[in-house]
Amino acid sequence: MSRIGNKPIDIPAGIEVNIDGSHVVVKGPKGTLEKTFESKISIKMEDGKIIVSRSSEDKDSRSLHGLTRTLINNMIIGVQNEFTKELQINGVGYRVQKQGNNLNLALGYSHPVIFEAPKGITFEVTNGNTIIVKGIDKELVGQTAANIRAKKVPEVYGGKGIKYSDEVIRRKVGKTGK
Repeated sequence: MSRIGNKPIDIPAGIEVNIDGSHVVVKGPKGTLEKTFESKISIKMEDGKIIVSRSSEDKDSRSLHGLTRTLINNMIIGVQNEFTKELQINGVGYRVQKQGNNLNLALGYSHPVIFEAPKGITFEVTNGNTIIVKGIDKELVGQTAANIRAKKVPEVYGGKGIKYSDEVIRRKVGKTGK
């Protein structure tokens, strides 16, 4: 029994949802998102609420039930308010600059790293060491932040690299000389 999958999704004012079988289109003030889900899961709209149900009790249907409901809820939240991820750059000489839609990262390499923004993603650079990734698609925001972080993963000895703002890097003690 899925506790999350059985909860109905409220549709806030200003959000338009169109359901065509297993294809869902959500329009809001920030933009439009659309996604096609598995046909094993039925999606219906009843008196201003979206109800997600499964047709059978097999393992695949049970695992997709809560996931489908959460994905639709994230679509509604995304077109109403944008999702954000904040990254911090630590290290001597490490910095970021915004060039148009792209990021110019100085990460200790012999060349600058240019990171191009995917469609639907915007970057905000508050100071030389903080990047805020914004977008309406939660999955794309998280993946873009992970791709930026992968350019220079924080190392455990000096703490240099790109990390999430809420991430805690466990530091290791270096060698001790005699």
